[in-house]
Amino acid sequence: MTTSAPAPRAGHPYHMHDAIYAQPGALRLVGRGNEAALAGATAALSKAAHVVLAGTGSSWHAALAGALVLARRGGLGARVRAAFAGELVEYGPPPDAATTLLAISHRGTDSVVTALDAARTAGAATIAVTARGADGIAAEHVLRTVEREASDTHTVSYTTALALLVMLAAGAGHDDTLGRAVDVLPDQIALLLGQESWEELGTRFGGRRHYWFVGGGPNHATALEGALKLTEAAGVPAIGLDAEQFLHGPWAALEREDLVVVIAPPGASRARCLAAARVARRAGADLVALCAEDDREMAELATETIALPDVDEALSPIAAVVPLQLLAYHAAAARGRNPDGRPLPVA
Repeated sequence: MTTSAPAPRAGHPYHMHDAIYAQPGALRLVGRGNEAALAGATAALSKAAHVVLAGTGSSWHAALAGALVLARRGGLGARVRAAFAGELVEYGPPPDAATTLLAISHRGTDSVVTALDAARTAGAATIAVTARGADGIAAEHVLRTVEREASDTHTVSYTTALALLVMLAAGAGHDDTLGRAVDVLPDQIALLLGQESWEELGTRFGGRRHYWFVGGGPNHATALEGALKLTEAAGVPAIGLDAEQFLHGPWAALEREDLVVVIAPPGASRARCLAAARVARRAGADLVALCAEDDREMAELATETIALPDVDEALSPIAAVVPLQLLAYHAAAARGRNPDGRPLPVA
C-alpha cells in the first residue's frame, strides 16, 4: 500500500505539531484492530526461550523501554534483551528457532527487515510493530501503530509503539492493573498537553550551547529519545544519558550555557536522577526537571519543573516523552527551522 506524502509546510504548525497533539486519540485507538495480533504475540512471548527486541533510532529507544517492561512486568526476566538492529544483523548470534524476534520499525528500516527475514528463515517466531500501511515488513504477528507520519521527526508512532509493548507486557504477565492503566493514559496525556506554555518554554531554552537529557530505568530510553528529537527537529547538539553514566564522567563537560533536562518520575531511578540534578546545578547549568508534582527536592533545584501525570512507572516513558517532543518542536520554531526534517546532503 503506497500513499502520497502530504505537502510540506513552511511555517507553524508543522506536521510534527499535528502529530504531537494527535497522541491522545491515537493512544485510545491503538489497541483496536490489533486484538488478534496482540493475543498471538503474547502467546509467542510467553513460551519463548529467548526474546530479542530490535530497532533503529526511535525504534531502538522503544526496544530498550520495551525490553525492560517485558522483563519486569511481563514476567520474561533474563530471557529478554534489546539489540540495535544493525548490530544484531552484523554481529549478533545466528538466529535460531528458540528465539522470538520482536522488531520495531515505523517505515521498514533495512536492518530490521533483514533481521526479520533471517529469523523467519531460522524458524523463529517473529513479531513486528510498524505503521499502518507500511510495506516490506513481514512477520508472524504484525502490530500496527498509526499511519506513516508526515514529519520525519517521529512522535506519535513512538508513543503508540510503546503502548503496544506495554500491552504485550500486561498480557504476558497477566497484569490487569497495568492493562487498565494503559486505558486511562490518553486522558492523562491530553491534560499534559494543555499544562504548560510550551511555546514560551521552547523559546526560553532554545538557544543553549549544548543539551543534556538524563534519565534512569525505563526513562534512560526517554533521555535518548529526547536528545534525538531535539537534534532532529532543531539541529542542535544534544546527548541522552543514563543518570549513573552522567555522574561517571560526562558531567565534567557541563558549561553554564548548557541546559540539563532530568526525567525523574517516582521510581527506583529517581535518587540517581536527583544526584544528577544536584551536580548540574553545582556546575551552574539551568535545569528542567520532569517529575511528580509534589517532588519538592527536585523543584528546589530546577529552573523549571514540568509536572508529570501520576502514572505507573512502566507508562512513564510515554508520559515523559511528550514534553520533550514539545520542547524540540518549539525550540526548532524559535530557531526558524522546519522540525519536519530536511533531505540528506547529496554526495
